[in-house]
Order: sequence, then C-alpha cells, then structure tokens
Amino acid sequence: MLRFRCNQLFTSPFEALFIQSFKPHTSLRCAQMGSYSTTSSSAQNSPKLVFRQLFEKESSTYTYLLADPSHPQKPALLIDPVDKTVDRDLALVKELDLKLIYAINTHVHADHVTGSGLIKTKFPGVKSIISKASNAKADLFVEPGDKIYFGDIFLEVRATPGHTLGCVTYVTGDGPNQPQPRMAFTGDALLIRGCGRTDFQGGSSDKLYDSVHSQIFTLPKDTLLYPAHDYKGFTVSTVGEEMLYNPRLSKDKETFKNIMQNLNLSYPKMMDVAVPANMVCGLQETKSEAC
Repeated sequence: MLRFRCNQLFTSPFEALFIQSFKPHTSLRCAQMGSYSTTSSSAQNSPKLVFRQLFEKESSTYTYLLADPSHPQKPALLIDPVDKTVDRDLALVKELDLKLIYAINTHVHADHVTGSGLIKTKFPGVKSIISKASNAKADLFVEPGDKIYFGDIFLEVRATPGHTLGCVTYVTGDGPNQPQPRMAFTGDALLIRGCGRTDFQGGSSDKLYDSVHSQIFTLPKDTLLYPAHDYKGFTVSTVGEEMLYNPRLSKDKETFKNIMQNLNLSYPKMMDVAVPANMVCGLQETKSEAC
C-alpha cells in the first residue's frame, strides 16, 4: 500500500521548516497522481497530471481537481471545494472515471463553506486534509515540509500564514520525475495581482509578506500560481509575473504593511456562518475529532 511520506523539503535559510512525522492515526495512505495540460514543451518527458480549474461564482472561489489517469485506480483530489458546487465537482470526477480520495483545504475560509464535509457524506472513503496550525477538524493534518504523495508525484506543504494563522500553499514537486512547470495552489495568501486581507483570523501583514517572499517567490519564476479566488477574471499567474507586477507584494515590506492597513474593507458577509462551519469541515453538526 502506498504511504504518505514526510521528508524535509527546504534547504534555503528562508525555508528551514521543521517536520513532524504523522502519528499513526493521522498517517496518509495515498494513491498516485499524474497528466496535465499546462506541461511546457521543455518537459516532454514529465509525468502528466489531470488538472481542472473550477469556479464558484458567488464567492469567486476556485476549486482544483488533480488526478493520475495512468494509475489503475485513477485517484484524485480536490483543493478548496465549495459546498454549493459539490454535486458539480463529484459529477466531473465520475465523468472522468476518477476515484476521489482527498478533499484538501488551504485554510479556514471566511467567505464560503467548504465542501469537504458534504463530500465525505457522499463518498465516505474520502479523507479531509487541512493544516495542523488551523486548529480545525479534519481526518488528516499537514505541517510544513510534509509531502502528499500520489505515487511518485507529490504536493509539498509550505506554511504561508498571514491571511490566517493556518494558511498553507500546496506545491507540485521538484525533480525530473515531477510535472513541469511546477504549480502552486496559494489559497488566499497570494492572489493574482493581490493577496488576502490580514485584518482578522489571526492575520498579520508582516507574516504574510514574509510567507510569500520566502515560500512562494523563491519558487522558479515559471511556476504557475493558482489562487483560491479571483475577482477580476484572471485564472492563472506565475511567480515571475507576481514578483514584478503584484501591486502590493512587489513593494518593500513597510509599503506593503501600509497598504494593508489602509484597505478599509467591509466585514465578510459570510464570515459568521463560514468560519464556524469550516472549523468542523463544513458540517456544523460534526462532533467527532475528525470530520
């Protein structure tokens, strides 16, 4: 049986993250991953990854479907599913003849209710995943440096707090046997030409700036960036683009902090509903330690 493997991922001073192995009751059992249509011509021999970008218009949320079409079971995962589009997403999984094994969240969302819990009621074998730092309920908890394996292809877990304390970014692996260019699913930490707000849920503009610059901007410049939201019609960016053109994060830290302190954003209309629900995997009635 394939297993979740925890290995140290980072070698630069900015990326010296500590790894704690999963306890037996939280270890991940993985299937494999692999085709993706955004593979560059310079990586013709790279494994392929089935990849779909899905959109929920009310909260402007992106959900991402990744899967391995070459593995016998065609295992798949969803990143940041939304409760209102669970039926659509599961129908797509079925149409593509995939086996959904994980529902993953980048953080505890404040603008929509996660679909993780609802997915589990329809497909009990699916495991929910969130960062340990989020203090939310899930079947499995990840920490900085963990690798979520789907066979020989994996997602790295990078801590990117600042929007919330528990934000993480999931990054496809490095190496000749990994899909290229790399892909980073940044949640709300880094948006296309923007970033998540930092004025609630333990947010910190200081931490967010450091997170993005040490954990995302250190990735190769052609790394494809896929955020949890977009409000202007963008679907994807790259590390190189955001380093040059992000109107907030391309600035020095003090300028960035001043920008964030003067956004004067309104209170999220779904926050009082979404946050309590998302702390228990999207199901308020969940009472067990794992949702």
